[in-house]
Amino acid sequence: MNNKEKSTDLWVYDLLKEANISLDPQGSSIKEINEALKTASKRGTGRVGFPEYVGVVKDFIIVIEDKSSLSMHVKRTERDLLSEDIASICDYAVNGALFYGKHLIKNTSYTKVIAIGVSGNEKKHKINPLFINERLEYDELPEIETFISFSEDNIHEYYTKEILKENTSFEKETSEILKDAASLHEDLRNYGSIQDKDKPLIVSGILLALREIEHGNFTIESLTGDSKKTDGQKIYDAIKDNLDRANVSPEVKRDKLLNQFSVIKDTTKINQKDPTLNKTPNRHYTEFLHRTIFQSIKYHQSGEDYLGRFYGEFMSYSGGDGQTLGIILTPRHITELFCDLLDLKPTDKVIDPCCGTAGFLIASMHDMLQKTDDDFEQNNIRKNQLFGIEDQSYMFTIATTNMILRGDGKSNLENKDFLKQNPAKLQLKGCTVGMMNPPYSQGSKDNPNLYEISFTEHLLESVVEGARVAVIVPQSTMTGKTKYEKETKANILKHHTLEGVITLNKNTFYGVGTNPCIAVFTAGIPHHKDKLCKFINFEDDGFEVAKHIGLIETPSAKDKKQHLLDVWFDRIDAETKFCVETTIEADDEWLHSFYYFNDEIPTDEDFRNTIADYITFEVNMITHGRGYLFGIDDEIEDYSDKIMVADDGENYETE
Repeated sequence: MNNKEKSTDLWVYDLLKEANISLDPQGSSIKEINEALKTASKRGTGRVGFPEYVGVVKDFIIVIEDKSSLSMHVKRTERDLLSEDIASICDYAVNGALFYGKHLIKNTSYTKVIAIGVSGNEKKHKINPLFINERLEYDELPEIETFISFSEDNIHEYYTKEILKENTSFEKETSEILKDAASLHEDLRNYGSIQDKDKPLIVSGILLALREIEHGNFTIESLTGDSKKTDGQKIYDAIKDNLDRANVSPEVKRDKLLNQFSVIKDTTKINQKDPTLNKTPNRHYTEFLHRTIFQSIKYHQSGEDYLGRFYGEFMSYSGGDGQTLGIILTPRHITELFCDLLDLKPTDKVIDPCCGTAGFLIASMHDMLQKTDDDFEQNNIRKNQLFGIEDQSYMFTIATTNMILRGDGKSNLENKDFLKQNPAKLQLKGCTVGMMNPPYSQGSKDNPNLYEISFTEHLLESVVEGARVAVIVPQSTMTGKTKYEKETKANILKHHTLEGVITLNKNTFYGVGTNPCIAVFTAGIPHHKDKLCKFINFEDDGFEVAKHIGLIETPSAKDKKQHLLDVWFDRIDAETKFCVETTIEADDEWLHSFYYFNDEIPTDEDFRNTIADYITFEVNMITHGRGYLFGIDDEIEDYSDKIMVADDGENYETE
């Protein structure tokens, strides 16, 4: 074995270790598999044969065959099938993996094998998995970057989505949530004529009231349509009791919330019996939410912002004020990515100064709680380490409700205009992490402080020195369109450090038409002129638009995210088409597209194909009377016997 092959083996080992997958090298500790390998010679001698790695994850055999050279990755027949002759399975990674996979199916009791062919090195490589069933049929699966999809936590989801082509439980849940939101939107409109911004308030208020059922202070049966004490008043009283029980303070804050929820008791139409429903709309909404949401959603076990999802759906159906106000709610996979990029610790204090429905705070709380088993630390996370500011009163109410439903974390939410807050005073909170999705497209020459870059600078000044900060903004923010934005970029570098910018999928905010990116900073430390920043093209993130649902996760999403994090944290190198590391200037466009250069050396195959294309073009021109382009006399009529074109572009000769 040469050094290149050893290097590939070690790199594959590191990939397995990172994915927390334990496979055996050159043999197997599982008796049944080891016995099968005793007759697994790729040359068909019936003697022993060992793949690079083999083992079992859940009920799947995982077998890996690797080669150091990309040219030895895969061999195909003329009909585009994987070649299964001895030379191919001996010399090529994918073909060898297929051979071992089939052999193990035939000679063990296992019925599902994922065979993986790997070639190259950590920077330039190909990883292609195959699925082989008990009938020895194989499916070629999409190329991957890591083995994360085959870990114990992910392999069944991968199998369901990629091999069975079925929806996972998460996708079913998502589609059901959207269906429920659509149905409730119609009912709120048809039976209550409720204004757009009030719809999520009714939802969140009723959910708070339902929490009082377990304390005996509220029942759905009590909503009888009484004209003296209306159903809305009963729901409102239950909301008040639950806010008191949740210890929402100060009193002025509780009063603000109750003022928002007063729409439930003050809207006459939803407190009168509807002849179609034979009950009040308020009771109908309460029954619906109890049946579809309250009992099924596990608020403590997910980083999903469910109330935010409902709000987003209401706005999309109604053409409400979300977009006109620049409000674009952040998808769950982005809030979770923020937590990973900023490497949250259980001791961090997190601030989101444009918190909306509290999506970032929910994700942060969930992430930090998962990283400690200490009851004191967990209680401290909820009560003292999450800070949010939201200008819109109704959004603030939704955010607070969201945090109450998750078991605290609401005491540090404030209904204020972030840009009017003294950053020095905000610094006193001691926040070590900042996350933000600011209002989009609100800035102008007349109001330059509303540019997204202004929000970014204000956040950087509002956290402690050394704090990690991430913002999701339009790509145009990083280019600096106006003089003010360019000056702000320069000022940011004088006081803070840009770590990098990640260009995102154009459909991240599906239906909005914004091309977003994530910018990551270290606050309070001036940017050094020799600092190497990372600029990453993450447009291919494994999320696709599904009809009637929106953006959904494909099986490759976890793999692509893991690859991104590996590159971001310097665990692996990457090609420049994915990541460029470079020094920067303030007037640069802080995007991958600005710094990208093609550093790929053409392969022999690329050269042969280029020559083949040229010869084909030359022949075509000559046969059509345009030989003069190549210095050939046009009077010669037939050149077909003068030119020979070799197969595959090799060994071109002329007589």
